[in-house]
Amino acid sequence: MDDGGDGGVFARCSFCTKDNTEVTRLIAGPGVYICDGCVGLCGDILEEVSDAGPAPAPRLPEWGQLTDEQMLEHVPRIAGTVRQVETSLHSWVGELRTRGVTWTRIGGALGMTRQSAWERFSGEE
Repeated sequence: MDDGGDGGVFARCSFCTKDNTEVTRLIAGPGVYICDGCVGLCGDILEEVSDAGPAPAPRLPEWGQLTDEQMLEHVPRIAGTVRQVETSLHSWVGELRTRGVTWTRIGGALGMTRQSAWERFSGEE
């Protein structure tokens, strides 16, 4: 998602999928981001919950409430978020390898075999 430094899109909010050019601020986490708008919404939700007792399970908009066009508009944004997280994961694994951490330990941390981790992250065929 890096734009090469020209000030364009470099990341998307992992919650609403707006890119950095559509929001005022993005806060970074390990491979994920949250925008100022979503942080504000979270604050509002937390204030409501503190007065109402235990929180109900969070719900996303039902697919049945969205038109095909609305869903199609969101698909590339969701795919962009997936790529963003995947890129970050590759960076973390690369750093672990630079530190000498074995493929066995990396695979174990990811719930996969050493071979699967190597095939997914080594960049070798």
